[in-house]
Amino acid sequence: MLKKKVLRGLIIGLSLTVLTPITVSAADDPFEPLNRRIFDFNEGADAILLKPIAELYDNIVPSPMRRGFENMYDNLADVNGAINAALQGRPQRAANNTGRALINTTVGLFGLFDIASEAGIERYETDFGHTMARWGIPEGPYVMVPFLGPRTIRSGFGDGFDSFISAQDALFEDEVTWGARGWRSLEFRAQLLEAEELITGDRYVFIRDAYLQSREALVNDGVVVDSFSDFEEDWDDDF
Repeated sequence: MLKKKVLRGLIIGLSLTVLTPITVSAADDPFEPLNRRIFDFNEGADAILLKPIAELYDNIVPSPMRRGFENMYDNLADVNGAINAALQGRPQRAANNTGRALINTTVGLFGLFDIASEAGIERYETDFGHTMARWGIPEGPYVMVPFLGPRTIRSGFGDGFDSFISAQDALFEDEVTWGARGWRSLEFRAQLLEAEELITGDRYVFIRDAYLQSREALVNDGVVVDSFSDFEEDWDDDF
C-alpha cells in the first residue's frame, strides 16, 4: 500500500526520503521557525485526536469496505484529473481519465469497483499544482498549515482550485461532500500508520523532505532527481 499512488503524497514521499535523501535550502523553507511551531501543534492534535481514531478505524473497518469507498472517491477524482490533464495540454491523458470515470461510474457501479484498472486503463495522477508547474509557475516556499499539514505555495493554491472544480461539490450536498473529505482524511491517516515506521531523526525535516520529494515525483511524472546523481556520475567517470 505504501507506494500505490504518488498522489497519496507522504506515503511514497516517506519511502523516497529513505532511499534518496535531498537537501532543502533555506530558500525552500524560509519560514522554518514558524513552520516548526505549527508542526508541533499539528503533532499534538494528531496524537490526541486523529491518530487514535485512525488506529481504531484501521482495526475495525474491513479492507473490502475501505477499498470500495476509496474507489468511489478516486472515481470522482478522475474527473479532476481529466480537467487538469487537458489544462496541461495532454489530451490523451485527459481522455484516459475521462474513460476511466465513464467505465467505473457505469460498469463499476458508481465507482465502487475499479473496473478500468482491471482492464489495464491506468489512472493519470495529477492535480492543479502539477498543472501550474507545467505552466512554469514556481513552487514557492514550503509552509506548514494548521491541521492540514505540509504544503508549498503552489500546491496550496492548487488544492483550492481542485476543490473548486471538484465533482463532489457539483453532485452532492455540502454535508455529503464534507463527510467524504473527512473520511478521506481518516483513510489517509490510517494508511500513514505503517509509513511512520520509516521516520528517523528530526521528524519535521523528514516529513518536509518527504513531502517535497513526493511533489517533485508528481510534477516530473514519477521521476525524482536525487542528491546522489552527481556522485554516481563522478563514480562512473573514475571507472
